[in-house]
Amino acid sequence: MATNLRTRDGGPATSRSASRRSHGEGPFRFLATAAGVLLLAIMAAIAVFLINEAIPALRANQANFFTELTWDPNGQQVFGIAALAFGTVLSSALALVIATPIAVGVALFISHYAPRKLAAPLGYLIDLLAAVPSVVYGLWGLAFLVPLIRTPSQWLNEHLGWFPLFAGEGAIGGKTMIAGSIVLAIMILPIIAAISREVFLQAPKMNEEAALALGATRWEMIRMAVLPFGRPGVISAAMLGLGRAMGETIAVALIFPATFDITFEILTPHANSIAANIANGFGEATQIGRGALIASGLVLFVITLLVNIGARLIINRRKEYARAGA
Repeated sequence: MATNLRTRDGGPATSRSASRRSHGEGPFRFLATAAGVLLLAIMAAIAVFLINEAIPALRANQANFFTELTWDPNGQQVFGIAALAFGTVLSSALALVIATPIAVGVALFISHYAPRKLAAPLGYLIDLLAAVPSVVYGLWGLAFLVPLIRTPSQWLNEHLGWFPLFAGEGAIGGKTMIAGSIVLAIMILPIIAAISREVFLQAPKMNEEAALALGATRWEMIRMAVLPFGRPGVISAAMLGLGRAMGETIAVALIFPATFDITFEILTPHANSIAANIANGFGEATQIGRGALIASGLVLFVITLLVNIGARLIINRRKEYARAGA
């Protein structure tokens, strides 16, 4: 027989606990709402600042900002974002193609293959890679990777030169698009691996056990029960890594040869990006040059924002994953 608990003043205990929850919920809701509004205000302020600083340079530009390949805002006041945007997208896409399969494999190994004593230290080690400063990656790429990649680049050019990415004449290897993309891939790999690992660990255990009970091997169980569930999370992790690669500055500034042309030849010294160009040119820029660099930063801001919005939309497409991650 159920009994109603009462407090000393005769009121129900449940009413009193509900009253405490309501008193605590109000301030928390206010702080959460204020934090969200503050974040939106900061992003809006950044956008307004970039637009305000970029307008004078865009008015002084003697060419089309979106199609011009030349970048000379300090002299002839002729500059365009086409080559820089192309290099940013191509290098980030190559880094994504290199990093995503490796990151997914690492995440699956940690979550479903490695013994528990090995999985935890390996997970911590992968997470620590994200804490390494980007300048360290850039120096490593400049001192170690650039000389190392010269011979493989020449081999690819000789045997697979019919493919546009590996085509090219003259100098092969050195400071190239592929070298910078490999460094970017190493930098974004911990982000993709960490998020993918957490998604795979949240896969329904009943589905995994059911697949194994039906006689499936471990790989078949992963293919049928884990990968379909984790696909939205992996895609969103990859898109977050893509946004990270697009905004990288110091590492690519040390490796890219800072050219202004559009070419798919990733083995030749033709590479640049918006972030690298800002890092290389801001110190010597005139007032118009500084405005031009800020205008290019505005383009990068919009691209990165769209990438992150796309990641959030992909996450929300899968209600099961959204509830598991809540």
